[in-house]
Amino acid sequence: MHVQCKFNAGSALRGGASMSVNDEWTGQSARCLQAALRMTHEAFAEHLGIGVRTVASWHQKPETKPRSGLQRELDTALATAPTDVTDRFHELINGGPLNLPDGAATDAELRLSEDATIVAALNWLDTHAGWDPGTARREVAARLAALDLHALQDRGVHRGRVDQRATARALAEYYGTSATGHGRYSAKFGMNTVSSTTVLTHPNWLDLDCPLFPKHDRLKLAGVTPGDNITMDEASADRAAQRLAETLALGNRMVNMPLFRLLDVDIRKHQLTGTVGVTDFVGYVVTMDLLEGELVDALTTGQPTRPRSLPLRDTYMPNLASALDVGGRMCAGGALALTAIARPADAFRSEPDYLLLIQERSGQVINAARRLAVIPKGFHQPLTDFRADAQVGATLRREMEEELFGRDDVDNTVGEQRHADPMHPTRQSEPMRWLLAEPGRLRMECTGFGLNLVSGNFEFASLIIIEDEEFWTRYGGDVQANWEASRLHQYSSRDAELLEELVNDVAWSNEGLFALLQGLRRLREIGGTRVDLPEIEWEIR
Repeated sequence: MHVQCKFNAGSALRGGASMSVNDEWTGQSARCLQAALRMTHEAFAEHLGIGVRTVASWHQKPETKPRSGLQRELDTALATAPTDVTDRFHELINGGPLNLPDGAATDAELRLSEDATIVAALNWLDTHAGWDPGTARREVAARLAALDLHALQDRGVHRGRVDQRATARALAEYYGTSATGHGRYSAKFGMNTVSSTTVLTHPNWLDLDCPLFPKHDRLKLAGVTPGDNITMDEASADRAAQRLAETLALGNRMVNMPLFRLLDVDIRKHQLTGTVGVTDFVGYVVTMDLLEGELVDALTTGQPTRPRSLPLRDTYMPNLASALDVGGRMCAGGALALTAIARPADAFRSEPDYLLLIQERSGQVINAARRLAVIPKGFHQPLTDFRADAQVGATLRREMEEELFGRDDVDNTVGEQRHADPMHPTRQSEPMRWLLAEPGRLRMECTGFGLNLVSGNFEFASLIIIEDEEFWTRYGGDVQANWEASRLHQYSSRDAELLEELVNDVAWSNEGLFALLQGLRRLREIGGTRVDLPEIEWEIR
């Protein structure tokens, strides 16, 4: 992994291999030491005797100053490090690039062998590319050693400047229109604001008003998941190997957990039905998840985005028919929800309202990095009970615990899952136990379904309403996003002007904007006097 590291003025190391009494470690300098040691999050945490979440927090908030005990542990780790490590550390701490020495390919292969997820991805790539075992490992190691890491970071900055509207325009050009009644979701907010997205949907898939409980939430697990039938040509395999090298270099968090794959779907008002199978996350990461990067890179360099100009998209999802053929391709995805929490009137708000939560996504996430999104948002995947977890509501309840109520033990990127029933009532957070203790406190509905043309993902847009305003009084101070969000923003359901400005923000992820608009549309219908919103009318284009 690589980070460009500089201390604040006066704190850069000069000569020795230890910190002076006037120097303090920060998240940024700790990242430099991790990069110099060439350790994963897990290996570095074990080296220091700390939790993985602490290491992750240094990457999310580089200005953080570790507590005094950790300051001493970091001092010791640097003082006892080999000379080549301290040399790399000094170079990094002064802003230099991480230049891998001779034999770096061998060193990279050692790193590749330690990461179980990367090993699984390499095996997947060998199989689907038709390579001899071990070929993918050597290919990724060579790419890792050859990476221009400053250029990689610069590319991330350029990608971040491509906004939601640009991707919507580009994919409208690529896919054109459908003759089946399906089209890209757009909506008019009030009189002046019109937003278009890349979410392929249908009138029957919108305004579902579908409670996310078993009677209505009826996705089923297939007895046998059909093979993915993915064969990779040389160009696709090369891009997959490059993606794995970049993932290692940038320290992105990736865990190979089971992932639900959509096989067929039947969506109608008040009911979600369909079938899902189970696949591996790594197969998605090195295939369909590459489509977004290819598109955004074309936009940043002024390249065309027409058919036959995007090789990966031309291979994996070349037209609307292939996008709709969810059983014939790798179709992963998830659920995301606009969360509305009832609040009483107070000295600053003259009337009761709903608090609406919006997140800025971290740069460390695989999906919608550095974009605005509703919260919670997560991949649809099982924990331990694959059949029960096929329900969309199961994912949203888990994501509430993880992303809003701080439960690390249901975050599969942090550690292994050993509990027989992670969502057992005795393991629930106190806020979740309170919400489920009495009927009527928590309302969960699916408001729409679509297929995001960015990567072909399925998206279950939903609305979570906490109806009892006592919740905010009791637990409002406990609501906190996890590592997947870099920041949370509050909005009031009675502030139409600020919400219109939010809808107009070009930093949205397409699926996030889809869920926001559908959620606000439903909230306006059922929210009563807590809501003051203009009409929101959707259109299929």
